[in-house]
Amino acid sequence: MVDNVGEVQISDEVKQVSSEEVVSGSKKRKIELRSLMWKPFSKLPGGLRAKCHYCRKSYAAHSNSGTSGLSTHLDRCKVRKKMKAENDAKQQTLVCKKGKGPKGKDDGTAKVIHIGFNREACRMALVKMIIKDELPFRFVEAEGFLEFMETCCPKFEVPSRRTITRDILELYQNEKGLLKSILSANKQRVCITTDTWTSIQMSNFMVVTAHFIDEEWVLHKRILTFTPISNHKGDGIGKLIENCLIDWGIEKLFTITVDNASANTLTIAYVKKKLANWSGNSMVLNGLYMHVRCSAHIINLIVQDGLSQVSQSIASIRNAVKYVRSSPARLQKFKTCVDREKISRGGLMVLDVPTRWNSTYLMLEKAVAFEKAFERLKEDDGHYTNWFDEDESEKRRVGPPIDKDWENAKRLVKCLSIFYHVTLKFSSSLTVTSNNFLNEMWKVYIHLKSLVDSNDFLLNQMGYKMEEKFVKYWGHFFEKVNMLLIVANVLDPRCKLDFVIWCFSSLYDIRKVDELRANIKELLLKLLESYGGESNPNRGERCRAVHDGASSSIESFDPFTQFKKMKESSNDDIS
Repeated sequence: MVDNVGEVQISDEVKQVSSEEVVSGSKKRKIELRSLMWKPFSKLPGGLRAKCHYCRKSYAAHSNSGTSGLSTHLDRCKVRKKMKAENDAKQQTLVCKKGKGPKGKDDGTAKVIHIGFNREACRMALVKMIIKDELPFRFVEAEGFLEFMETCCPKFEVPSRRTITRDILELYQNEKGLLKSILSANKQRVCITTDTWTSIQMSNFMVVTAHFIDEEWVLHKRILTFTPISNHKGDGIGKLIENCLIDWGIEKLFTITVDNASANTLTIAYVKKKLANWSGNSMVLNGLYMHVRCSAHIINLIVQDGLSQVSQSIASIRNAVKYVRSSPARLQKFKTCVDREKISRGGLMVLDVPTRWNSTYLMLEKAVAFEKAFERLKEDDGHYTNWFDEDESEKRRVGPPIDKDWENAKRLVKCLSIFYHVTLKFSSSLTVTSNNFLNEMWKVYIHLKSLVDSNDFLLNQMGYKMEEKFVKYWGHFFEKVNMLLIVANVLDPRCKLDFVIWCFSSLYDIRKVDELRANIKELLLKLLESYGGESNPNRGERCRAVHDGASSSIESFDPFTQFKKMKESSNDDIS
């Protein structure tokens, strides 16, 4: 073992000894201290002890007793470790660092920087790797990982799994404290979303996620809690939300976004009742608009009702895809059919999750492109047709798909395309979506009207079923829509009030449009007063600016033209 931490100055009281006198019979002879272990130690007078150059402590060091004791001390010496860390940090290395975009992905740029070895930074990076990649704590003690670290970075002492556990908990507490300080310091309103589900082990879980905008107008999303829950009842969910708000020091709540389960109505009522006892500013307008229904979930319910009209065609294509993906040999035969039909592969077939309609859409979109390949597979593979004659769960498998099934699938892909892209916009978590609600909902509504007016019997029946579900959750006159979502569209400088009124006037009579206009203006005034507008002498002017400034619009975005084109394209798709 060679110690190359750095030179340490030896005090005058320590005598540097490089040899030792040993009595052999009647003669004295000198023995050279050849071991490199003596380098960071100095022999004290008498030759029985040696003093460490770093911590200045002495240890037994007779040549006959070996140097194992000195080696043990050198490994544990805190002063030496500190000096070694400082020397490692000073030793700089040139490296090429890749640039990262706003989402942490490689943006294609790179720059050369110089860095030094830092044990604490390496340890923190290891902790974050365990968290981000969801690795088990025992990963740090795996033989392969230890061998890898010994090869690439022998200076780094890999901590044990118990140490990693403590580090992760410490990091969690630090990050939680930082987030709590931000929330308590800025006192901004927070929107939360919550959901519950049951695992395959029949355990109930609940998650609460916070969304807020900081002083730099940057949208943040943070998971506040993920915890087991005894049941899915409204009061139980409400109590967990209340405890979460208290734990994180959140005093101002704006909205709670939930799915359409009936228990969530009780949840909102429970939270409003508890927040009413807090400070007078804990809710906006006494929580009248606190309950926000998840738009993506409503779209899911609408589409599921439409898909029920063609369940047999979907099941036959799903079984065909399942056959292809059931073994490597069958997949290879299918690839051969694709090549013979000269179809561009563009990725493998995907099998859907029946409870998630968007995965069904992706499966159908991909399957339709490979229709000819499935027909050839039916001709070349004798097992393909026989596979459908077998029973699955005591029922004969549906399929193989026939021409009618493929025609239905093609119409479904066109029909569901709008719903799929609207769902993607509603599901965004890194950008604000409330100001797009009316725009996207209007696309859905116009598309449903086109389906209902279609001469195609299948699309007509689907349109009626989906329109019924649309009215159930959003109403004929949008009376069931949270009006804050409409206000968000009014405050969008690209649209403002004129666009909202134009949307309503294309469907309803003048009396109903005037009623909606009055309701929106009244809500705008209430919101302005709620945010302290009463103490502002210019409140009236600000209100007029909101109402009368609706005619201005950004030239790069013309909502009227956009929706006219969208309506025309919807009619073309189903004609």
